[in-house]
Amino acid sequence: MERKIIVPFDTDTAKSLRSGDLVYLSGTIYTARDAAHKRMNDSIDRGDNLPIDIDGNVIYYMGPSPSRDGRPIGSAGPTTASRMDKYAPRLLDMGLRGMIGKGRRSQEVIEAIIRNNAVYFAAIGGAGALLSKAIIKSEVMAYDDLGTEAIRMLEVKDFPAIVVIDSLGNNLYDMAIKEYNCE
Repeated sequence: MERKIIVPFDTDTAKSLRSGDLVYLSGTIYTARDAAHKRMNDSIDRGDNLPIDIDGNVIYYMGPSPSRDGRPIGSAGPTTASRMDKYAPRLLDMGLRGMIGKGRRSQEVIEAIIRNNAVYFAAIGGAGALLSKAIIKSEVMAYDDLGTEAIRMLEVKDFPAIVVIDSLGNNLYDMAIKEYNCE
């Protein structure tokens, strides 16, 4: 099923999405990778506020290349999501509604997705130049010293993604393995 979703979104929207759905996200999403996740985790440990409001929001695991030709951002392809698995459950428990990346997630992340009525989306790896065309605006929000790993706020219009793990724990990767006998 194809869906258009405005980000941030609520639990009812998350609960309506199913593994395998093609979605087009419009609104505000944030980028963060390994170093930014570590800093956010350290901030939480110290009792500090996060530099962004994650409640109902989506984090895209992406580090952009430099922008050119008057574009707000360069190539913007997904990073392997499992690198953020040690941080994701905590952020989900704090209200993060979705994540965009590529690849499998740990059982702990899947349990946190279910517990918090969240969603894991995949973006197509290797298609960063194409994905960047759905990004209207890019602004560094925190950790500028991290360069491409800084937290950015992206304004997106019809950003394409696929629901891999839905709020019920259905996992597109596992379903495909069973369907095509890939084990």
